[in-house]
Amino acid sequence: QVQLVESGGGLVQPGGSLSLSCAASGSTSSFDVMVWYRQPPGKQREQVAKIRSGGSTNYQDSVKDRFTISRDDAKNTMSLQMNNLKPEDTAVYYCYAGRSLGYRYLEVWGQGTLVTVSS
Repeated sequence: QVQLVESGGGLVQPGGSLSLSCAASGSTSSFDVMVWYRQPPGKQREQVAKIRSGGSTNYQDSVKDRFTISRDDAKNTMSLQMNNLKPEDTAVYYCYAGRSLGYRYLEVWGQGTLVTVSS
């Protein structure tokens, strides 16, 4: 039913910027929370940034002053603006969305988009 598709990944130089987008389709329902995760090569998946329906946000310490998460519920999209990128930001970035249905919690994952930071 619900699908999430990430886009905007690519190759950038250290210090550069990149904007990721996550688009939801197949449903008109809003999500309680949307999260960006990432998985660096050879490492475990980690949470990068989170935004709730009320607008509150949380960031991983390593990206706190460089990344900005936002959502546009009218367009069913979520974005991650990444500035001053570092080689250690290289990873596959995943979009996650969650919503309470009362009897269960709906969780949806995207397939990921690759971000490579290299000179």
